[in-house]
Amino acid sequence: MRFLREMKKMDWLNYTVFGLYILGMIAIAYYSRKRTATVKDTLLGNRNTGGWMSAFAYGATYFSAVVFVGYAGGFGYKYGIAVISIGIGNALIGSLMPWLLFSRKTRRITRTLDVKTMPEYFEARYETKRLKLISAAIILIFLIPYSASVYQGLGYIFEQALGIPFAWIIVILAALTALYLFFGGYYATTLSDFFQGIIMLLGIVLMIVFVYNHDKVNGIINGIMKIEEWRAADASVGDAGNNLYTLISLVLLTSLGTWGLPQIVHKFYTVRNENAIKKATWVSTGFAVIISAGAYFVGVVAVLVVGREIPSGNRMAQLMIETLPAGVLGLILVLLLSASMSTLSGIALVSGGAGAVDIFKGFIFKKAKDKTVNLIMKLICLGVVLISAIIAAFNPTTIVNLMSFSWGVLGGCFIGPFIYGLYMKKASKAAAYTSIIGALSLTLGLYIISRTVPATAAWLAPPAIGVYSMIFSLIVTPIVSRFTAPPSQELLDKIMVKTDEKAWTQETGAAE
Repeated sequence: MRFLREMKKMDWLNYTVFGLYILGMIAIAYYSRKRTATVKDTLLGNRNTGGWMSAFAYGATYFSAVVFVGYAGGFGYKYGIAVISIGIGNALIGSLMPWLLFSRKTRRITRTLDVKTMPEYFEARYETKRLKLISAAIILIFLIPYSASVYQGLGYIFEQALGIPFAWIIVILAALTALYLFFGGYYATTLSDFFQGIIMLLGIVLMIVFVYNHDKVNGIINGIMKIEEWRAADASVGDAGNNLYTLISLVLLTSLGTWGLPQIVHKFYTVRNENAIKKATWVSTGFAVIISAGAYFVGVVAVLVVGREIPSGNRMAQLMIETLPAGVLGLILVLLLSASMSTLSGIALVSGGAGAVDIFKGFIFKKAKDKTVNLIMKLICLGVVLISAIIAAFNPTTIVNLMSFSWGVLGGCFIGPFIYGLYMKKASKAAAYTSIIGALSLTLGLYIISRTVPATAAWLAPPAIGVYSMIFSLIVTPIVSRFTAPPSQELLDKIMVKTDEKAWTQETGAAE
């Protein structure tokens, strides 16, 4: 009853936009209900995703409400206009470079090896089953805090902007995500990501227009100049050296991290052909520029409207309330809901694959039928959605720390074995184990030090720890490979020779 009373307080236009969005997601789940008959259907959409759909799936999974609430709202004033460098890094390092450098090779090798998940790729590439088990366990454990951060970012902003209790937002988000994941799998995810991506693009453009035309901001040039004046006179902003260090850490964590995140790399498995990759490369980069840089561009001037006394986690919600008219506010909230659902569904699907394909069928019940594995995968997806919601409801820590810690562990563990496995013939099993176990130990160790030794807190914030972990993986993997046994020649002939440009073109011909 309390929820219904709160809903009556909403402006009817916002209520209408919100309701139409929910109906749209239900319609997508219904439309996609017959496209998940097999594990490959549910997890990969039968490897038949076009360029535009792949690009929007990549971008929508990449960016969630955490970017708006935790990062743009939290760091916009602290770093001023320089904060836009995070968005530019996301576009160039986090989107353009992975598509250019890794998408084709990933698609070719995963098809050649017939693998559906990152742990399966590690098992086949490094010829060891234990690596599949370890990597699958890491995915299941450390993607859940990331999911919780998605819930938190969205819950905060809806509670402030519309008065809907935090718990109800979690219930709505979890129910919608679970619905189209269970019935539609990857196809429903990509279809919803496409429409949600359009909403995100339209919403961020409208948000920039209304915020920068607000009386307290009075245009782009005036708003930025005023912010820089405030920052120059504000001792709480911090010293320039530490700010630069933290800003670089944030750029690298949120950009370089995508190179090893399983829910992002997963998009390369599913692209229909290499013509679609060409299209997706530029569409996803443009999407990242608009969404990420746009979010930080708005976050820069948030304090001009809401004041510096408003906590950083509440600034974006208060900013929207004060600058956006009815209807537009509803659209922006739907933008945030879209971003969060896309990210959450990508995380849950990858986690479901790790649990069902890599652990259940790989180790527990090796003779399980495809239908059984498919059902188990869907149930694990629902479980990840539910557990993440429960964690978010207890509000264990800040959303920035939750996301940074998860990205640091996953990116650090997987970035080296994944990338070098694509291109380096001598990338060895020992090197993969060293990277995964070493990066995990390093991340946890540095985090414990940062919490127990106060003097290290400024230099060992979660974003910096994540960057150190990824650098460790990128350095140690080739070094250990140099001094340990390489993979079998049979495997190298299969993945390195067969998937090079000339051989692949000859084999696939016009189909690509």
